[in-house]
Amino acid sequence: MDAKGRVHKYGNNVDTDVIIPARHLNTQDHKELASHCMEDIDKEFVAKVKDGDIMVAGDNFGCGSSREHAPIAIKASGISCVIANTFARIFYRNAINIGLPILECAEASKKIEDGDEVSVDFNTGLITNLTKNETYQALPFPDFIKDIMAKGGLMNSLK
Repeated sequence: MDAKGRVHKYGNNVDTDVIIPARHLNTQDHKELASHCMEDIDKEFVAKVKDGDIMVAGDNFGCGSSREHAPIAIKASGISCVIANTFARIFYRNAINIGLPILECAEASKKIEDGDEVSVDFNTGLITNLTKNETYQALPFPDFIKDIMAKGGLMNSLK
């Protein structure tokens, strides 16, 4: 289970209302949620995101409400991994629950730029910036979280 894609970079304190605005929470359809992902912070995100792309942010990514809609919208948009300096704890858990890989890595958060090509090895936690020929080390997931991710989320892993 690895990821490789172009980076969409955002700053600090990206909250769940920016990830998926509350006005679009009247649906549970993942593709419909994805069609509005990040629209209040990046109107072009939906048009430019490609399957496998990677999202990078600063501190406290996913702060705000506890809605699972935010990581669902990100995952359904095609993002294969989110890297940030830190995540809001409820977002972190919700991302794992729905099978969206997320990694905390201060160096990657600071040095990776929008548009860089990045690959992630989830077994080792190694993040490689292919554009800059740099590597950054995040903590790899423990085996039980790797299993949840591989099965597409917590509920699928319990089946």
